[in-house]
Amino acid sequence: MRYSRTRLSIMDVADQLTILGRSALAAALGIVIGLERETRGKAAGERTFALLSLGAAAFVSIGGFLFPASADRIVQGIAAGVGFLGGGVIFRREAGVQGLTTAASAWAAAAIGVVAGLGAYVAAVLTTVLVLIILELDQIPLLRRMSEQAEAAASANPRDRDHPEHHRPRAPHDRGP
Repeated sequence: MRYSRTRLSIMDVADQLTILGRSALAAALGIVIGLERETRGKAAGERTFALLSLGAAAFVSIGGFLFPASADRIVQGIAAGVGFLGGGVIFRREAGVQGLTTAASAWAAAAIGVVAGLGAYVAAVLTTVLVLIILELDQIPLLRRMSEQAEAAASANPRDRDHPEHHRPRAPHDRGP
């Protein structure tokens, strides 16, 4: 049954349970991703990822039931909001950028919540598996060695901030030291 704005308070119990089930699945999948991040010692862990996935699923589910014509805008809002949230965990340090993988993982967890919220349960589970595989790629010995070699080559490269010959030329409107 579809609902109009005037019928918000009389939502069918079966539809409410469907929303709850979709949200619970999304939360469980978010926990799995969060556990991987937590075992890596990252600040955002199982609760954060569970809440991101659950929230995305709940917004999409309720939007799909109550406002089916504008569900695409709900998805856009989730993507933008989580992108903004992810921007808060990305930091630039002398050693490079930190938090980028955690931010991308949060975005992926929200996307999984959207997929679960839309009722595509198998796709949500398989997307979670794909995210975990991607996050664990550096645990494969050959790939880890390649990554370490690339990092060693980058740190041995003379192109750093202390060598002015490698700076880009400044445009007349650029102000700087």
